[in-house]
Amino acid sequence: MRNRIRTTLAVAASAVLAVTASACSSDDDKPSAQRSPGALISADRCEQNKAAGEIVYLSGYGWQASASILEYAAAKKLGYFEDLCLNVALEPGTGDVAQNTNLMAAGHVTFSPVSQQDILTANANGIHIQGISSYSNSGLEVLMTMPDVKNLKQLDGTKLGQKGAMPVAVQAMMIKEGVDFDSVQQTVVGYDPSILPQGQVKSLTGFISNEPNQLKAAGKKVTVWRPSDYQVPSSLGSMAVDPEFATEHPTAVEDVLRAALHAYEYCEANAAECVKYTAELDGGSQGFPYDQQANVGIWQTEAQVVKETRKAGTPLGTIDLDNVHALADMLNKYTVTQISADDERDEFAPQFIQNIYDGDKLIWPAP
Repeated sequence: MRNRIRTTLAVAASAVLAVTASACSSDDDKPSAQRSPGALISADRCEQNKAAGEIVYLSGYGWQASASILEYAAAKKLGYFEDLCLNVALEPGTGDVAQNTNLMAAGHVTFSPVSQQDILTANANGIHIQGISSYSNSGLEVLMTMPDVKNLKQLDGTKLGQKGAMPVAVQAMMIKEGVDFDSVQQTVVGYDPSILPQGQVKSLTGFISNEPNQLKAAGKKVTVWRPSDYQVPSSLGSMAVDPEFATEHPTAVEDVLRAALHAYEYCEANAAECVKYTAELDGGSQGFPYDQQANVGIWQTEAQVVKETRKAGTPLGTIDLDNVHALADMLNKYTVTQISADDERDEFAPQFIQNIYDGDKLIWPAP
C-alpha cells in the first residue's frame, strides 16, 4: 500500500442487514464525547477500520458550508468518525479540482468532493480516481442575467463573465437553447457578482448557492438559468476516493460515507450549529471573517436542491449510472474528452452507498 502523506495545503489555495436494537448498546444514547471510540460497532469492524490508518479528506473549497464539505466537518466534530474507529484528518482545498484529483490519484489524499463530470474528465486524462456517491443530478453551476433577458438567444454577441473555465453544463444549455455560442465574448472575471447589475457583463456564470444569494442580499434582482431545467446533466455533492485505498479498505470507505451521511441528516435540522464547525476550521484563514450567515444560506440552498431533485425512495448518495452516461455524452460532444461506455462504468462504484442502507434508511451505526 502506498504511504499516505498528510498534505497541508494553504487556503488560497454485500447489502447488509438493518441493525437490530440489540446491536446498538446503551452507548448509542450518550453524547459522542462520552462514548468510547468504536463502542457502537463490532470489534472486528473496528479493527478493519483502524487498519486503514490516517484517512485524509480534502475539501473542495476551504471550509465553505457546501454539501460534501459541511457534513464531513460535522462528522468529525460530532465524533461520528471516531464512533466507527476511523482516523480522519480534514484538510482545506483551494478550489483547484486538478490539484485535488492529482493528490488523490497519487495517494496523498483519500477522499475529496469531485463532480461526476470532473471524475470522468480526470480518468480520461490518466488521473485515476473513483466516484462513490452523489447527491443530485442537478448541479450548482448556473448562468445569471438581468431580468430583461427573456430568452438566452438574446446573449448572441454579448459579453459573458466566467471564472477561468466555462462550465460545460452552462455551455450545453446555451447551445441547446439556440445561442450562437461562438459569438459570445467570454471574459475571465473575479468573484464579485456586482459586475452583472453594473452592466460590465451581460451574463455571468456562478453557483446557485453563492452569487444569486449575494445579489439577493444586496437587493439586486437577477434571473438564474439552471441547466437542469433544460434537461442538461450535471451533479452535486459528488464524492471521490483513491481507488487503491477503496480496494484495500472497503469497510472504511463505507463507514466514512456512513458517518458523513449521518452528519448530513443532523445538519439538515441544525444548520447554524454545523456552520459553527466549519467556521472553527476556517478560523479567518482567508484573511477575512468567516460569514456564518452567508454559509448557512449556502448549505440550506444546496440541501434544498438535493431535496427537490432526489427521487423518492432513493438513498441519499446513490450514483445514477444513467446520469453518468449522459454526462459522458455531453463531455464527448462539447469538449476534447473522449470517454467510452466501458470507461464510464468502471470509474464509479455504486456498491459503497448500497451497502450502508436498508432500503432508503441509513444504517447507523455500522453492523
